[in-house]
Amino acid sequence: MNSIALIAGDAHPPLGRAIARQAGVPLVPVSISAFADGETQVRIEGDVAGADLYIVQPTSAPANERLVTLALVAEAARGAGAQRITALMPYFGYARQDVRKRPGEPRSARLAARILSAAGIDRAIVLELHSGALESAFDMPLVHLQADELMLPAARERQYAIVSPDAGGLKRAQRYAMALGAPLAVVAKTRPAADVAAPLQVLGEVRGRDCLIVDDMASTGRTIAGAAQALAAAGAREVHALFIHAVMAPGALERICAAGVRGIVTTDSVPGAPDARVRVISVVPLFVSALRDSRPTARG
Repeated sequence: MNSIALIAGDAHPPLGRAIARQAGVPLVPVSISAFADGETQVRIEGDVAGADLYIVQPTSAPANERLVTLALVAEAARGAGAQRITALMPYFGYARQDVRKRPGEPRSARLAARILSAAGIDRAIVLELHSGALESAFDMPLVHLQADELMLPAARERQYAIVSPDAGGLKRAQRYAMALGAPLAVVAKTRPAADVAAPLQVLGEVRGRDCLIVDDMASTGRTIAGAAQALAAAGAREVHALFIHAVMAPGALERICAAGVRGIVTTDSVPGAPDARVRVISVVPLFVSALRDSRPTARG
């Protein structure tokens, strides 16, 4: 391959620029605009012919627009002669819709991955999918990054009990508990409707302990808030939260804090306004390392 280049999509331009800068990779300018009816128009304004091209685009809110824009940039790059196209997706939207839970529902995550493949994307590098089983939704080579190395230093700042807010996140919480040599607990719950979670009980000893809730994302904040309330009722001393993707619908942060969560740690995988209540750890070093490892020359 003749060259390596990077395009920062419109979802999180500062993150794309930071990855390019730290990786020492040239940033290709791209124009992304919309017609009066909302139809997206893309134009790559630099030369990508023969390039090993990386497109940075989390498919965060508005997820539909970000997904389509990523596909359009990839299709434009393919038409402009890019030799290989890799999507760097710090956050993959639709990841929560990986299975049919009821008749009549689509497998949205699989469809989203197929759209990217159809657009000409050859590989994807993603961070902390909602479920490891989602890897099978991609019919292209996939690098699934975990944020443990970024987040564990923050988790070591206290002697925490590590808590999964639901059974689905138990494997992630187990990784953290094993790495820290910490006790593990889980909040058992039901989910009567989408984005609504009802905590039932805490399984594990948390009385008198500082607890760290570990999850992949916070969207409405209800899951973490409910877990925090359950932990407080079970006698936890303090409750803190660590999650990778701060999707954060309006009111989510207020809901989490109102539930008694004393400290919040997350990443910049999706864009968000600075807030003194939230500590943000950058994912840039993780993606720079993944980019370098994925280059053909890095494999000798």
